[in-house]
Amino acid sequence: MQGDLEIARSIAPRRIEEVAEELGLLEEELNLYGKFKAKVSLDALERLDNLPKGRYIDVTAITPTPLGEGKTVTTVGLALGLSRLGHKAVACLRQPSMGPVFGIKGGAAGGGRAQVIPMEDLNLHLTGDIHAVQIAHNLLAAIIDNHLHKGNKSGLDPCRIGWRRVLDVSDRSLRNIVIGLGGKTHGIPRETGFDIAAASELMAILALTTGLQDLRQRVGRIVVGSAYDGHPVTAEDLQAAGAVTALLRDAIQPTLMQTTEHTPVFIHSGPFGNIAHGNSSILADQLAVRLADYVVTESGFATDMGAEKFFDIKCRYSGLKPDAAVIVATVRALKVHSGRFNVQAGKPLDGSILAENLDAVRLGAGNLAKHIENVRRFGVPCVVAVNRFASDTDSEVALVEELALTAGAGAAVVSDVYARGGEGGTALAETVVHAANRESDFRFLYPLELPIKDKIATIATEMYGADGVDYEPSAEKDIAWLTQHGFAGLPICMAKTQYSLSDDAKLRGRPSGFRILVHAVRSSVGAGFLVPVCGDINLMPGLPTTPNAAHIDIDESGDIIGLF
Repeated sequence: MQGDLEIARSIAPRRIEEVAEELGLLEEELNLYGKFKAKVSLDALERLDNLPKGRYIDVTAITPTPLGEGKTVTTVGLALGLSRLGHKAVACLRQPSMGPVFGIKGGAAGGGRAQVIPMEDLNLHLTGDIHAVQIAHNLLAAIIDNHLHKGNKSGLDPCRIGWRRVLDVSDRSLRNIVIGLGGKTHGIPRETGFDIAAASELMAILALTTGLQDLRQRVGRIVVGSAYDGHPVTAEDLQAAGAVTALLRDAIQPTLMQTTEHTPVFIHSGPFGNIAHGNSSILADQLAVRLADYVVTESGFATDMGAEKFFDIKCRYSGLKPDAAVIVATVRALKVHSGRFNVQAGKPLDGSILAENLDAVRLGAGNLAKHIENVRRFGVPCVVAVNRFASDTDSEVALVEELALTAGAGAAVVSDVYARGGEGGTALAETVVHAANRESDFRFLYPLELPIKDKIATIATEMYGADGVDYEPSAEKDIAWLTQHGFAGLPICMAKTQYSLSDDAKLRGRPSGFRILVHAVRSSVGAGFLVPVCGDINLMPGLPTTPNAAHIDIDESGDIIGLF
């Protein structure tokens, strides 16, 4: 059986200029990166500004398992299916972080017959946006430490600096470090650490900005820490914002690629809906809705994570209103949520999960029901896509469809895009077209003027099903400081485990009787949100016992092998 890389390489991509021309972009609006990918100038947005907007669809999922539920393959496959029906469709995706690519999760190009190609380009470097974010972020970190070393005119408290360094490699040994050792000439010793590059506030800014001047203003508003007297110290205060923005000047442009069936795809910004907002960029979506009849975008992890942030953060700043949402579900994930199977990342799969088990599907269906409730809470039509695997029986698939409709989904349909590409996505596409053309009553979950704790409580109780929220003393201090300095009116970007509706990864299905514990509330003022940190979560992943990197190599022809 062919792997994803072999399938992708069996399809000859079209030159990206041809894809762009059919989409409606001009040659002078492209900055080519080889034959098959190009940056798109923001001048195109100005030219297209008065065109009518296409339908806007978000793809989300039930609570994921380490197996992965096929959200990206469904996003790509839905765009293929829409194209097969004669609609002009565009997919908008995030760029994969190379941490998971070389670690345990793998890439994010889709899979099988529903991929972005060239898939090795997408998963490795692409057009360098993550590298640009990484160097710009670390430039600001270097300026902060130089500022301390050269007299600290701002009075920045070294113990209250929140700006850590970033790296696009999963490296647990860098989570907590001490810098400035070796004497006076080597800087001021202090504790700090590294996060994964996709969790950088600059990545969030890149995703949420509406243009280069807006980017410059947002970078200037970044709060790097607080002074001894308690006032915020910003990137603008350190005279760093201009240089940081200059490093992101090209990264602000979305990258155009194509699918296995040559449907256009915009790739922009980074992943991680559990520790970041986990959505592709506003700029990519703004371009896409003016060029296409249907735009399919993807939000990270499940409805309680990336989709809630898509609705409450991204849509607030973009002004775009979603016309429909697709929840991806799988038979095997619902079995895991029954509590009868123990699936661990990097461990061999328990073969018994592949046998027909209708009782396990029913037991795990509470998780699906909760995610349907979550989407309906925003007033958006909801379609459940059952991403089919070869081991799924007809009875199991039919049961998932029945359970989805009983829980309130507007429709439920099988997606077979991995095996059959666009042909396997036409039924889903027809259903989504019907849903997206219904009247939408889109609304936010909370008003921004609510106090910080009230906004957190609204998310925890309504999205997670928690009984309430508790705060550690450090979080109480953070909230008081943020409120005192005028940041309480920002939206909330929760950081918690993606593997449970709760903040405890072991609580599968639809847990009840739990409370959320907030350890800290961090400021991402430049991005335009606050980050409550819940449960046992960190911003720098580690590598597994046998990382994917162990299987990747170069063959005698110089081609990459073993990627997936």
